[in-house]
Order: sequence, then C-alpha cells, then structure tokens
Amino acid sequence: MIISTLFQMLPIILVVLGGFLLSSIEAIKVEDLVRIVSDFFMPALVFISLTESSLSGAVIGDIAKASALVSLLLFPLALGWAKLAKQDMRSTIPPLVFMNSGFLGIPLMELWGGSEAMNLILIYDQIQGIFLFTLGLLIITGGFSRKGLLNMLHSPILWAVLLGFLVRMLPITMPKAIVSTFTFAGSAASPLAAFTLGVSLKRIRFTFDRHIIGGLAIRFIGGYAVGYLAASIVGLSGLSKTVVIVATALPSAVFTSVLPLRYGLKNEFSSTMVLVSSLMGIFTIPITIALAS
Repeated sequence: MIISTLFQMLPIILVVLGGFLLSSIEAIKVEDLVRIVSDFFMPALVFISLTESSLSGAVIGDIAKASALVSLLLFPLALGWAKLAKQDMRSTIPPLVFMNSGFLGIPLMELWGGSEAMNLILIYDQIQGIFLFTLGLLIITGGFSRKGLLNMLHSPILWAVLLGFLVRMLPITMPKAIVSTFTFAGSAASPLAAFTLGVSLKRIRFTFDRHIIGGLAIRFIGGYAVGYLAASIVGLSGLSKTVVIVATALPSAVFTSVLPLRYGLKNEFSSTMVLVSSLMGIFTIPITIALAS
C-alpha cells in the first residue's frame, strides 16, 4: 500500500519539482502565484465542491468539528514544546499547529481518494484557514489586530465557503453554464497549488538545528495522534476518518513561513519546518495513509 500510495503521489511530486526547477531558471514571484491560486482558482473549487457535492450536511458538520478540534488540541501541545525548548512562540507555534491541507492536501486527496476525498479535505482545509487567519495571527502578532481581521474578511475563500453553504441550503438551481465555468476554473486549483508549493520551496532559508527534530516529531507523530483522537471524539469512520488523520499529519503550511515576515519576525524555524517537512512528506504521507486506512 505504501508503494502504491507513493506512485499515486508521483504527479504531485513532479509538479512540485517542476515549480521548484522552473523558479530556479526564471524569476517567478511566489506572492503572485499564491494570490492567483488563493483568490481565484481555490475559491472556485471550494464553491463548486460545496454546491455540487453529494456529501450530507451531517458529514460536512462532522468534518468541520474534527478540523476545529484538531487546532484546539495541537495548540497546547505546540505551546508546551515552545516553552520547553525556549523558542519564540510567535514563529514556532504556527508551523506545528497548521498543516499544508490546501496546496498539498487537496491535490493529494483528489489523486488518492477521488472527488469524495477531495471534498472532505476541502471542508477540513477551510476550517483550518479560518483558524490560521484568526488564532494564527493572534499568536504571531501577540494579540488581535484590526489588519488581521480585515485580511480575513477580504479573503475570497472565506466568502466562497459562505456562499457555497448558502446556495446548498437554499432551493437554488444554478444554470449549467455557471456550473461548467466554476468546474473548469476549479479543476486548475489542485495542479496550480502543487506548482506554487514548488516555487515557494525555492525561497525558503534552511537552518537545521536540534529544535527542528522536536518540531518534526510534533508535526508528524503528534499530528497523526491528534488527528486520530479528533476523529474518534467526533465519531468519524471510513473515508472521513482517514482524511482527517492524514490531513492532520501533513507537512507544515506554507503560510506559516510567510506570515512571520509580514509582521517583522524571524522565520528561520518556520521556513525550515516547511522545507524539511515537505521533503519528508514523500515518505511520511504514504506511511500515514497506510496506517490510517
């Protein structure tokens, strides 16, 4: 199963590698790619997945609860480790709590489990995004910030989630042309997300030290344990449980290395966590899927 999963991940690995290599040859602004994916293609995928998904409201609610519980469980674990290791909590906690469930998780689940698994992790990722731009910004800035709140409200992904749920709940039938348009745009989100991840890895500064080992243990081993616990508490089973466990043990989110820089903080730890965990993901993800399945 591990070898089979590794081959299923091969398209993602090659697209990520393509982004890394092309950014080494040509000057590519990762900020532009992140904005294109996050503000256009990803919202299209989120909206059409929510409106056209065959998932029941109960399943969507359970995945959302499990995702929220994951953040709430990982936070004290990461906080305790940061204090024990005497690290700056503002740049240390985010890469331990937040995983790459979007740029990596969405194309991964689409290849591994098809549209149903992708729809599940879409819900999971949107809840993680809400926590990242609320709890995450609270940690990084040392308190609530007006700028962080405005950034959250201006996020097209957040509005895609709200509109997707609204259309799903109301007796609205969208014209086929609209459905086709969003489906066409959404289909580009996964490969573009993987490509963007590759480009972002080129810019990460690598500074490996003993603290990274502890951080990686929390991200992968702690992530798996917390994902399993959250799925069990909510009562998930089958594919839903597997998706939550695998998603929680994914490499660190790319945004956790970007946000500290936006607020004048050092990001050596978070950048190294993103780079090393992403490279290790080639081996840890197939193992996690095998164990979770």
